Amino acid sequence: MSDSPAGRLQALFEGHRLTPTQRRIAHCMVRRAADVPFLSSVELAELAGVSQPSVTRFAVALGFDGYPALRRHLRESVPAVAEEHAAHNEYQQAVLGEIENLRHLAELLADPAPVEQAGRLLAASRPLPVLGLRAASSQARGFAYFAGKVHPDVRLLDEGGSMLDDRLDAAVRAGASALLCFALPRHPREVVDALAYARSAGLTVVTVAESAFAPVAAHSDLLIPAAVGTGLAFDTACAPMLLGRVLLEAMADELPDAQARLEEFDVKAAARGLFVD
Repeated sequence: MSDSPAGRLQALFEGHRLTPTQRRIAHCMVRRAADVPFLSSVELAELAGVSQPSVTRFAVALGFDGYPALRRHLRESVPAVAEEHAAHNEYQQAVLGEIENLRHLAELLADPAPVEQAGRLLAASRPLPVLGLRAASSQARGFAYFAGKVHPDVRLLDEGGSMLDDRLDAAVRAGASALLCFALPRHPREVVDALAYARSAGLTVVTVAESAFAPVAAHSDLLIPAAVGTGLAFDTACAPMLLGRVLLEAMADELPDAQARLEEFDVKAAARGLFVD
């Protein structure tokens, strides 16, 4: 397990049966891992959008006498990254936060089995629908762009609305067996609904989300977490983007003609003068 603040929090929550409200608190704590040891129960409740008694019950559910005991444990066991970065300005802190997220992702990938499993599922799905709405649409579009160079049929789903289920139905009718979803905060309700619908239609859902406690977790067959940065006004998503490229690599490894497709594209691109370099 990662020795980062987020990794230690994940380890603390594992093995506990949490209610939806408690999962929301856990999710918030993972996102704000560096700050949590210094937050009061009221501050944490406001950040998570729950009541202060819910935070107290959450601490008790984890085996502590109350929130003060939980916070004391966090101060003793979770590195105070916020203090270490105090000498840096807010822009530097945002970059350092992303470096920490990438370090956590690297430690997570020490066990390649989940990524390799995802690669097999995605490679075998013909077509392969890739879902990402709002904040996650750029992640989905980037994956779909590169995946289309090695996979014979990639279908990008980056627009919501009433036609989203229709497009999922069309993918299933065409033979799709899996769906890749990029889900980042804030989580649109229609993404959660779309994943539930996709599973009911028989698709295996592989999800990249910022936390194992994200709202989409309940509707995912395989969720691989990659934390987002929260140090700026808008979240940053370097780790989810890199995880997308890792999944792309794992998928390509499972496609026997992936290299031939890439070489064919390079030949055609050169003939067309597609690139200037």
